Amino acid sequence: MTSKTNINEFKSNDSKIKQIIDKSSPKRNIFKNAIFSFLIGGLICLLAQIITEILKNWFDKDLAGNISVTIMVFIGSLLTGFGLYDKIGQIAGAGTIIPITGFSNSMTSSALESKSEGLILGIVTNMFKLAGSVIVVGVVSAFFIGSIIYLSSLIF
Repeated sequence: MTSKTNINEFKSNDSKIKQIIDKSSPKRNIFKNAIFSFLIGGLICLLAQIITEILKNWFDKDLAGNISVTIMVFIGSLLTGFGLYDKIGQIAGAGTIIPITGFSNSMTSSALESKSEGLILGIVTNMFKLAGSVIVVGVVSAFFIGSIIYLSSLIF
């Protein structure tokens, strides 16, 4: 008899806790977040495209693209170093996870967090903890996709 009472009390307490959590949790505005993510991510891409188009006046297309990527990595690292990239990320959400600037942000953040451990053992080794997994997944994915494309070209 007491075990049924304890179970019922637990269920009622559990539902009360869920109600309290639901009332105190902030409501997410998914539509607004998606709009900000799209707009700010698009502005970052637009900036990169503008830089590329300007550089095409002095360099060939491939070199202009490479220099543009380098500039975007530098801008992402600089903004992370000044603490601005995280503030932009709070507004833009996933819009700041554009591959190059997001990758730059992750590496710079890791380096800044571990600078107290020293140059080699701190910054250099910890900087690639997150980046290493991204690079491995990219290389392995490229290998498999490239293999599929190559094999399909042999068959068809």
